[in-house]
Amino acid sequence: MGNASTKNLNFARSSRSYGFYHLFTRFKTTTLSIQAIHFGIIGYGNIGKRHAQHIMAHPHARLSALCDTIAHKFDHLPKTLDHIPRITDYRQVLKMHQVEVVNVCTPNYLHAEMTIAALEAGKHVVCEKPMAIDGRDCERMIAAAAQNDRKLFVVKQNRYNPPIVAVKSLIANGRLGRIYQVQVNCFWNRNDAYYQQSEWRGRKTLDGGCLFTQCSHFIDILYYLIGNVRCTAGMIANMGHSQTTEFEDSGVFLLQSTNDQTLVGFSFSTCTQSHNMEGSITIIAEKGTLKIGGQYLNTIEYQDIDNYRIEALPQGNPPNDYGAYKGSMSNHDSVIDNVVQTLNGQTNIATSGYEGKRIIEIIEEMYQKANAEKA
Repeated sequence: MGNASTKNLNFARSSRSYGFYHLFTRFKTTTLSIQAIHFGIIGYGNIGKRHAQHIMAHPHARLSALCDTIAHKFDHLPKTLDHIPRITDYRQVLKMHQVEVVNVCTPNYLHAEMTIAALEAGKHVVCEKPMAIDGRDCERMIAAAAQNDRKLFVVKQNRYNPPIVAVKSLIANGRLGRIYQVQVNCFWNRNDAYYQQSEWRGRKTLDGGCLFTQCSHFIDILYYLIGNVRCTAGMIANMGHSQTTEFEDSGVFLLQSTNDQTLVGFSFSTCTQSHNMEGSITIIAEKGTLKIGGQYLNTIEYQDIDNYRIEALPQGNPPNDYGAYKGSMSNHDSVIDNVVQTLNGQTNIATSGYEGKRIIEIIEEMYQKANAEKA
């Protein structure tokens, strides 16, 4: 077996080459002579508030505008935001010269429209997940960025989870050898109260479905770790939300890596009792077996790796807590930092529009296979 202690994952060192060293030297840019970046947030709901929090916390980010069509959302702003202009028409934000970056944090169906408008107005854009609910809209968003020489950042914050960073490094370094099989599970709770909070939730043309809203981060991490995949079969059903949603709440899928080397099972449900149960990815490979688990891909639950052990992972961020429910890990500080560093020429976009588009295409393929089974 050898001396395992000499072969433990030196997490910080190995992560530098994959662009995540800022996880260990958060806001490293504070020691450099760089320009402050001015942001405007469109959509001041749960996720918009998260963006505002991390923009305000970053030493080289400035929040210049908050926008939401529902004005009363601004009634109880934190004192730190008292001086920020509040706007109810997003087009007014696009006219503000000081705003360099627009954060699109609106309901799913508005992402494409508002992103394209912002890019055409000469703004860089940070688009929340899902990038869009139609792959053709993703193509239009990418084209608008290119035509206007602006940058399009797609939010995939789970890539910054310490277990994900560690396993990505293992795979890239060949520590696991050939990956034989992957199992992805997303077993969460989204009750009737969740869908009743907002009119767009649960509506097929506005929300898109569970694969877009609850599962897109899991599909992204699957793609991020093993590369491109295609869906070969799927089944979906609405087991417990027939009175509140127009789409499925449960599904099982079979996928395969495009190089035909890896088999993938993907299961999800939003019917778990009371609370989120599990968000996990199990990898069975030539040189090891491991499970990234917890509720939000936030722990290493199991590992048996040839002459190797993942140890001393840094403390991850807590999940996004929205009171009645919890979402994925709160790594938006790293997202904002990547924008600041990229626009100052210090690094590259962490997740591009092309990657965001591919996630949407995989989701569409999964729905196509499941709907074909129904036919």
